[in-house]
Amino acid sequence: MKKIFLIAIAFVGGTMFMNAQDIADNAIGLRIGDSDGFGAEVSYQRALGSNNRLELDLGLRNGSDYDGFKLAGIYQWVWNIDGGFNWYAGPGGGLASYGYKRYEDNYKKDNQTFIFIAGDIGIEYVFDIPLMLSLDFRPEIAFGNDYNDDLDFDIALGIRYRF
Repeated sequence: MKKIFLIAIAFVGGTMFMNAQDIADNAIGLRIGDSDGFGAEVSYQRALGSNNRLELDLGLRNGSDYDGFKLAGIYQWVWNIDGGFNWYAGPGGGLASYGYKRYEDNYKKDNQTFIFIAGDIGIEYVFDIPLMLSLDFRPEIAFGNDYNDDLDFDIALGIRYRF
């Protein structure tokens, strides 16, 4: 009976060890993609537990005909694939504001502030050094936006320093 109990404890402990995550307490870097002109965003991740985290992204953009910002928050669950490879998914949302010139109104400046909901799914590789690379897909739906009120697909590469 003792042998069966010890084998069961070893099996449960080994299973828990194999499913353990290696997500950093904090990570900061860039998320480089294309979502409504916000090609690069400053990205911060904060671990909330052993397999979930919060990601905050801030994109700023300024051009001759437009300027604006976009702030997104995503809750992510993280699962280990093998070694340093993880995949993650989760819901989120955010706030954005654009200022742009309307060509049809003789270049009159117009401003739009709106909210959006988003989903996120991606894959990441965690190196032995404090570096992480990720590739993710983030569909977004905006509300209260006359400029772009449809479904937007954002694909981005993330480069983050883990600490």
